[in-house]
Amino acid sequence: MPLATLDRTPPPFFKQGPSAFTRLMFFSALAVFLMVADARWKMTQPLRAVVATMLQPVQEVLMAPARWWDTAGHYFSGLDAAKQSQLAAQRLVAQQSERVMRADQLERENARLRGLLALRPRIEVASMAAEILYDAPDPFTRKVVIDQGSASRVVLGAPVIDEAGVLGQVTRVYPLTSEVTLVTDKDAAVPVVNVRTQQRGVAYGTPQAHGMELRFMAGNADVQVGDVLQTSGLDGVYPAGLPVAKVLQVDRRADSAFARITLAPTANPDSTRHVLLLEPTASKMPERPADAAASASAVDASGRHGKGHHAAKAASGAKP
Repeated sequence: MPLATLDRTPPPFFKQGPSAFTRLMFFSALAVFLMVADARWKMTQPLRAVVATMLQPVQEVLMAPARWWDTAGHYFSGLDAAKQSQLAAQRLVAQQSERVMRADQLERENARLRGLLALRPRIEVASMAAEILYDAPDPFTRKVVIDQGSASRVVLGAPVIDEAGVLGQVTRVYPLTSEVTLVTDKDAAVPVVNVRTQQRGVAYGTPQAHGMELRFMAGNADVQVGDVLQTSGLDGVYPAGLPVAKVLQVDRRADSAFARITLAPTANPDSTRHVLLLEPTASKMPERPADAAASASAVDASGRHGKGHHAAKAASGAKP
């Protein structure tokens, strides 16, 4: 068969139609047209809604296992947390019950002792709320300024406390503000008593370490780390029983007769904003009823004794 008679046209399967460049331009123009039409006239929005509605059941079925797994995980974790909370609540209830029983017993014992010893009742002092404005500008002292002054009847020496314990004492009063010297100041001194041993002492401020020291305690004094110190009330300024500090370290040195006792104040002025001002207890010390009655009885008895003595002498005719 001669070569010139061969059919050189490709079979129908391999016929490509328009060229690749022509089809690229056509479909690109169509894509741009569809994007512009969808952006301006929302032409594909109904189609999207129909497709989303049709695919919603399929989506729910495919997401069901993941949701079941998450629900089961949350259930078991919540069950464990509930069990832990129940155990903690039971322990807390047991502790509170024991504390309430001990408090009732101590209250009854306290009432009996006060009745037997004729102790005067606890002194009630007036209080006033105040807010810390700023620290004093003196870098060598530990002082703060509060927003209450002499116009609010603030007096010198008024104790200042917060929810944790003793914060300081009013040392300067202005008409609208007052200056409070903190317990960590180098000039601050608070008479304290050890709650565990009832041993009295004086806590001094150490501004370098923002702490306190229990000075002039013998080297063999019964002081342990963790002991709580409260106000003794002997100075006539601080009411008795206010938390002051906790023993942080006890250094019993052989070359000194006194122990070096470092304290951590219970109140933190750096994180405190609202405080409470108390009236000094010396201005509220009531007269003891037993002392007043004893004085009156002594005066009455001396008067009756003197009258009886003179009457006896007059009756016997003796010279006075």
